[in-house]
Amino acid sequence: MQQSRAASRKNGDIGACQEPNRERRYAKLFEQLDLNKDGRIDINELKTGLADRVSDNVFLHSQIVLKSDMNSDGMLDFHEFSQYLQAHEKRLWLMFHSLDHNNDGQIDVGEVQHSLHKLGVTVTMEQASRILQSMDRDGTMTIDWNEWRDHFLFNPFHNMEEIVHYWKHSHMFDIGEHLTVPDEFSEQERRSGLMWRQLVAGAMAGAVSRTGTAPLDRIKVFLQVHGTASRGIHLWSGLRGMVEEGGIFSLWRGNGINVLKIAPESAIKFMSYEQIKWLIRDSKEGGSLKVQERFIAGSLAGATSQTIIYPMEVLKTRLTLRKTGQYSGMADCARQILKTEGVRAFYRGYLPNTLGIIPYAGIDLAVYETLKNAWLQRYCVDSADPGVLVLLGCGTISSTCGQLASYPLALIRTRMQAQAISEGKPKLTIVGQFKHIISHEGVPGLYRGITPNFLKVIPAVSISYVVYEQMKKVLGVGY
Repeated sequence: MQQSRAASRKNGDIGACQEPNRERRYAKLFEQLDLNKDGRIDINELKTGLADRVSDNVFLHSQIVLKSDMNSDGMLDFHEFSQYLQAHEKRLWLMFHSLDHNNDGQIDVGEVQHSLHKLGVTVTMEQASRILQSMDRDGTMTIDWNEWRDHFLFNPFHNMEEIVHYWKHSHMFDIGEHLTVPDEFSEQERRSGLMWRQLVAGAMAGAVSRTGTAPLDRIKVFLQVHGTASRGIHLWSGLRGMVEEGGIFSLWRGNGINVLKIAPESAIKFMSYEQIKWLIRDSKEGGSLKVQERFIAGSLAGATSQTIIYPMEVLKTRLTLRKTGQYSGMADCARQILKTEGVRAFYRGYLPNTLGIIPYAGIDLAVYETLKNAWLQRYCVDSADPGVLVLLGCGTISSTCGQLASYPLALIRTRMQAQAISEGKPKLTIVGQFKHIISHEGVPGLYRGITPNFLKVIPAVSISYVVYEQMKKVLGVGY
């Protein structure tokens, strides 16, 4: 009996195909989605009707129409709609059966964990439970066929790999690498161009975010570099002085190159991360990367990208600190540095910059994971997703903690970048800078400029998130 049931499941002729009320259920769904009652469903009606079932993604809705629209009129009649549902339910039935290892008609936590492990994704029992809870409507901590079907009915997935991707991008496997570890992309995402669309969305978000907070960044750099000379200068008086010296637009000095370096930095970091990730996987004979391994790969990728684009960092600091008329532009700044200080000037402060990656990335990642998991354990009983505001809060706090740990190195880096022969001052090493700051300014001197730095965290994260989400919709990224 068990073998007969298992065999019939493999053929997809139970549940998905022999449901007696299937046509009635399809008709009811069609009637709900046919908002203007013209006997056809278009993309806008799908978008509106499915708003509470799937995310607002034009690409997803268009996929349903494209795969089902047999007469290519851009709409679905009841026959086309039914054909799509029937074919999709067969695929979902086979995926359900692949998870239901003991053939009892239910998927439990152990079966979810085991199936993900077979696909190279290692999750804890707690994480598998949250995945189950996101689909479990009756609170039994098992998923029957109806719950599985209804959850994925209007998500056009073709196999378990795509469903795992869906879970990954719903924050289930997010490890908080928003500034350190680039996102992982599947082979299908690369072929479809989703990878580059997501990178473009991130670059646009970074450009708008940096431009919006550029005045705070400039006053931070000013306070970092001038040290004791800026003791009487605070946030507002510093901003006022900059406006008096060069006008309102002087608050955005250095922002052009700061935005310009986003694209090469992101691309190099991502490509480096992919290469390092594959090297780690080869050394351990395949399998998925652990959090610690992703942290190492991300840190090395960050160091690689910083090594290549570091001259742009030096130019950014010099352009940010320049007085009116000192440089005519980026090229003129680079030419003057090369002429008066030589090539080595473009790598001043490189060592403290690279050393600062480790404490920032490690603390940022650890705090993010701790806060997110604590929230999930305490408040998210019925959902696998802690929510956007919680993730933004965790990211903001973790980023702040990371900055506190790495800020002295960042300050020393900026001072070394700003050093020039014309100042007539000795060029101090990392240790020399540290001793000089402690002896002349005390421990607080290591944190000079941190107030505007903290003030820009929340607006920067908020602007970046809003722009990123809007760009994702425009470019058709995500589910």
